[in-house]
Amino acid sequence: MKTALFLCVILASAAAAQDGAAVFEKHCALCHRAGSETRAPLRDALAQLSRQRILASLATGTMKEAAAALTAADRRAVTEFLSKIDNPDEKVSTGACPAPAPAIKDLAGWNGWGVDLANSRFQPAKTAGLARDDVPRLKLKWAFGFPNANAASAQPAVAAGRVFVGGGDGSVFALDARSGCTYWSFKAAAMVRTAISLGAAGKGRYAACFGDQQGNVYALDAQTGALLWKTRVEDHPWTRLTGSPVFHAGRLYVPVSSHEEVPAGTPTYQCCTFRGSVVALDASTGKQLWKTYTIPDPPKPTKLNTAGTQMHGPAGAAIWSAPTLDPQRKVLYVATGNSYTEPDAGYSDAIIALDMDSGSMLWVKQVTPNDTWNFSCASPNRASCADTPGPDFDFGSSPMLRSLPGGKSLLVVGQKSGIVHALDPDEKGKIVWQTRVGRGGMLGGIEFGTAADDQAAYVALSDQNRRQPELSGGMFALRIATGEKIWHTPPPKPPCLGKPGCTPAQQAAVTLIPGVAFSGSMDGHLRAFDATDGTIVWDFDTLADFPTVNGVKARGGSLNGAGPAVAAGMLFVNSGYGILGGIPGNVLLAFSVDGK
Repeated sequence: MKTALFLCVILASAAAAQDGAAVFEKHCALCHRAGSETRAPLRDALAQLSRQRILASLATGTMKEAAAALTAADRRAVTEFLSKIDNPDEKVSTGACPAPAPAIKDLAGWNGWGVDLANSRFQPAKTAGLARDDVPRLKLKWAFGFPNANAASAQPAVAAGRVFVGGGDGSVFALDARSGCTYWSFKAAAMVRTAISLGAAGKGRYAACFGDQQGNVYALDAQTGALLWKTRVEDHPWTRLTGSPVFHAGRLYVPVSSHEEVPAGTPTYQCCTFRGSVVALDASTGKQLWKTYTIPDPPKPTKLNTAGTQMHGPAGAAIWSAPTLDPQRKVLYVATGNSYTEPDAGYSDAIIALDMDSGSMLWVKQVTPNDTWNFSCASPNRASCADTPGPDFDFGSSPMLRSLPGGKSLLVVGQKSGIVHALDPDEKGKIVWQTRVGRGGMLGGIEFGTAADDQAAYVALSDQNRRQPELSGGMFALRIATGEKIWHTPPPKPPCLGKPGCTPAQQAAVTLIPGVAFSGSMDGHLRAFDATDGTIVWDFDTLADFPTVNGVKARGGSLNGAGPAVAAGMLFVNSGYGILGGIPGNVLLAFSVDGK
């Protein structure tokens, strides 16, 4: 959830030697070697970046603050040590569709992140086109390689016979769902991690909307890929958009997060001033209708850190996941991350309810107070770390709105603490039940999302442990009304165990169809679990090289972040999320029954 390119997080001073291995060992290895408990990508993932991209990150990107102490020669040396790739722009010679795309008539399929406004991630039988008995017969139909990318992290959206998906270099594609050929592509300013949200944009057009890692929101003509509008929703320099925007009734609701925790690891950085927010945009024009910060009061100077640098607060409470919409109550719900610095204002690690029309805050339910953490807390200097740091128990998952008999509703949401919570939206978030499924931790507990039908919630457990990877992972079903555990399936032992980034941790969001829950793991496996008892009925290892329809050399890796999208008898999943210490890759895989 909260990382991009973590190169050299801990920098003490400029390195005297220009030997890349020595620079890496002195300033980078603490976070990037196998066994590190930080969320930084391992060396294998960095090696798949071009030298130009690494240098850009050190000079102007994510690691600008941290790399300020390195000389230009040191940066070149460590870059050449990490990467042997000189050409950052891979040319794609094949893959264009032979005929124009048919006109879009409706958006039935898998739209956005959670498939519905309630973020249930449950695809009904009619739209799924797959039954439980079909799943063991799923075979690969085609593969698409993301060019110039070492991470495949955006969840596909499926509608009108197309797959809409973003790539690691900022490219967005519209592909034919049956063949994988390319109808159009668009290049955003930065990496696209959000799902594509589709909706009517006036004048008979449909818009495909998404956010990038610089805080820009885009609306493209879904038929042609032409830019309709582009809006920057937050000016803070460390802004990123990871939670998917939600399209509803002519509005686009955008969650805003950041990676300011990373520069906070540098003692000279004035931590911290970012506040999470939700922004409502007019879907036709991109004009801002309202904006609500998760922390109402702006940050102010507080104290000096141990290096003598001015600190600020309150800060943090980023929103990493898609908002959940409740049109009946006219309420929008979001889940927030941890505080970056003291004081804790009471809005971090919380569920927040906002009025959909005005953005006014209706209620807040904080479940983990005083969870103040940034990258300084993982470094020897600890200059900007709180005296008593929190456990970093963000909410990275969207709340799921579920109905109970008698007209009552629950908001069900998993947390990195390893606890699944059920809250009453009509009682200002009063906790109805809590069920622990894991130990929790920085990469523990529930990371990116659960799924639910009317009876049960299906929960994938991360509990990633790089030192003892065999302790990670697991799949659970919980009864929605009570939180009672229905079944638990331990993770199979990964064939790749012992290799960097290989772990059975299940961080990716769960996807559900009638009778089957799909869950991906960091070892590259996508598995289907029988919804009644947790039996594994299908298992596909994506950790392999794949021939692609567009001629790009592609390999699978960790399944993380987004879950599969299922529609019209096909399943689509990205493989290669190497950001959170996983195995990098760059492929979109499409499955159908018997590969037909």
